[in-house]
Amino acid sequence: MSNGKIYVVGIGPGNMEDISIRAYNVLKNINVIAGYTTYVDLVKDEFPDKEFLVSGMKREIERCREVLEVAKTGKNVALISSGDAGIYGMAGIMLEVAMGSGIEVEVVPGITSTIAGAALVGAPLMHDQAIISLSDLLTDWEVIKKRIDCASQGDFAISLYNPKSKGRTEQIVEAREIMLKYKPKTTPVAIVRNAGREDEEHVVTTLDEMLNHEINMLT
Repeated sequence: MSNGKIYVVGIGPGNMEDISIRAYNVLKNINVIAGYTTYVDLVKDEFPDKEFLVSGMKREIERCREVLEVAKTGKNVALISSGDAGIYGMAGIMLEVAMGSGIEVEVVPGITSTIAGAALVGAPLMHDQAIISLSDLLTDWEVIKKRIDCASQGDFAISLYNPKSKGRTEQIVEAREIMLKYKPKTTPVAIVRNAGREDEEHVVTTLDEMLNHEINMLT
């Protein structure tokens, strides 16, 4: 029996209008769709005939191993991430897990939320930019602070991913303090939640006033 193939697919922000034709066709033609519960929920109505392999957060390595085992049975499987699979997504982990297995892995890019958010509020990413995650689960907070400092000092437009969660509330406060060392209080800040999804919301405020608005893990 021949092996199946693994596709690591960026599904975009979460609506079928912003998924690429290439990504859509992959999902249409494979056997199994695997992913974190929230991401599977975004596509399952569009592809009801597929077999789904669903798992919760913080099981990324296990999910990739399960996908590899599915591919070994001869099935073609798509491991999905919202946005782009290579930007805080599953591409790197899947490639590492599959290394030396003989299973082919193809990465299919997608629209990441910083691009979807920028399109919603205007054109803030017309020049050099930096994307920084405030999650310190895999990166030391001191390293993240250095990145924010350097990006602010270099006058980059900055997109902050994973800005705040129930258990992680102070990072966004400290990030703002670092940016204020180099950027004026009047610097525009777009706060976008659920970019590209049904309950999409956004507000344009300033660096001075940004913490007066709701910020969470969907921002």
